[in-house]
Amino acid sequence: MSPRVAVSPRIAVVGSGPAGLTFARVMHRHGHPVTVLERDPAPDARPPGGTLDLQEGMGQLALEKAGLLEEFTARSRPEGQAMRVLDPDGTVLRDWRPRPEDRANPEIDRGHLRDLLLGPLEVQWGRAVTEVVPGGRDGVAVRCADGRRETFDLVIGADGAWSRVRPAVSSATPRYTGVTLVETALDDIDTRHPDLARLVGDGSLAAYGVNRALVAQRNSGGHVKVYAQFRTEPDRPTDLGTAGTEAVRARLLALFDGWAAPLLDLLRHGTAFAHRPLYVLPAPHTWPHVPGVTLLGDAAHLMPPLGVGANLAMLEGAELAESLAASGPGDLDAAVRAFEERTGARAGRWATMTLAGLDRLVSPDPAQALALWDEVQPS
Repeated sequence: MSPRVAVSPRIAVVGSGPAGLTFARVMHRHGHPVTVLERDPAPDARPPGGTLDLQEGMGQLALEKAGLLEEFTARSRPEGQAMRVLDPDGTVLRDWRPRPEDRANPEIDRGHLRDLLLGPLEVQWGRAVTEVVPGGRDGVAVRCADGRRETFDLVIGADGAWSRVRPAVSSATPRYTGVTLVETALDDIDTRHPDLARLVGDGSLAAYGVNRALVAQRNSGGHVKVYAQFRTEPDRPTDLGTAGTEAVRARLLALFDGWAAPLLDLLRHGTAFAHRPLYVLPAPHTWPHVPGVTLLGDAAHLMPPLGVGANLAMLEGAELAESLAASGPGDLDAAVRAFEERTGARAGRWATMTLAGLDRLVSPDPAQALALWDEVQPS
């Protein structure tokens, strides 16, 4: 009788964001193949988003587990940790600048991070998942918009806020926080808008008023992202997403009327505007274990974008991959169950904290925002 050959479990991760790619990259490092399904037709099919600060004990730890920390260090921007807080009248209230050796939270553009994680991975681009059905004799069925159907031993939903994998384990849906962001950008800021470049500095700039804020973040290559943040109806986002560029600009300038001219110039000189209402999942968001399916990142615990979500998503992806890589084929389900039990409470704590933080940053009392920054920034 010939010896029995162990067969690697069939694992798919849905979504090529930080969570899914970190999981796949750590699995790749341990010699385990993973199928990555992504709805976008190509890596550069849409803008990758702004900049991320990767924290030492979270995002950087995940990259270390993937063997990518040295490359990250070479690509990241430690000077991007700088933070300046202004009054709406332009008065500088705080001006934090990192020390030369400080690498606690260096910044990296989302596009650069994506390219770093992609590396040798083979992603199936243009594969939009429409449904995941667990419990079949052949495994978990994954149906795609192109009509194809595949089965896997484990399907990991890392497909964001409006996950198509989540309904296989949970009936939870995101709810609107009452806060909307409108994003714009300035290109070649150092040459075209040098005064604004000096205002923003090397990192981020924020100004807080009553129920509204303006935040600007420097990316690489002279690119600056600007976010107008404001409270709207508790249960209904604004309709700015349907307005034209100049109509949105006019409405934002009216919303921030009376603020210092340099702050308003961040909106006056912005290019296209993107409407981004903020949604969250219940905190904590847990679900009864379903064999063959689990969730990572925003699909599991959507929270306000206050510097934790992507870090936690990457760390979870790396931790799950290491657990699976250390498990035998027969231990796959037990490893996933243990991962869910271990990480659920942690994610719930962070989700609760970030929602409370959002309530302080976009608040009827702007002093709450400054107090929060004083708590989290080094003295």
